Amino acid sequence: MPALKSRLQADLTEAMKARAATRMASLRMALTAITSEEVAGTEARELTDDEVLRVLTREVKKRKEAAEAFSGAGRAEQARAELDEAEVLSAYLPTQLDDTELNELVDAAIAEVTAQLGEAPGQRQMGQVMKAANARVTGRAEGGRVAAAVRAHLT
Repeated sequence: MPALKSRLQADLTEAMKARAATRMASLRMALTAITSEEVAGTEARELTDDEVLRVLTREVKKRKEAAEAFSGAGRAEQARAELDEAEVLSAYLPTQLDDTELNELVDAAIAEVTAQLGEAPGQRQMGQVMKAANARVTGRAEGGRVAAAVRAHLT
């Protein structure tokens, strides 16, 4: 069993003993999402820690989007609950890259693609640069931020 999933399960047990409702609900939801991902497809499999991180990142993003929707609808209490859940799950994610670090990783990805192509990549090679950049970022920045940084560097 991946270390991160084991940690989530242990923390859920602690939250249940402490009767921490928000933490307990957040961890249950995350573990359910991980289990759903494990049994999706034609064959059940165990996720790696990187795949568990991707699931947690996706769940945090869902909570933030739901909070925005609730805020827009004037439902501040539900929005706060969603943000609290996102905060609990964010504790399990690696620290996010700042703009300087992200730009350095994008520059390295562009250099890698340049070496492969033999010329500087343009907008047409954005997919190749994104693939190289995402391999370097691995959950430490949202895809939208990475895409914006790549687009800025390629223009």
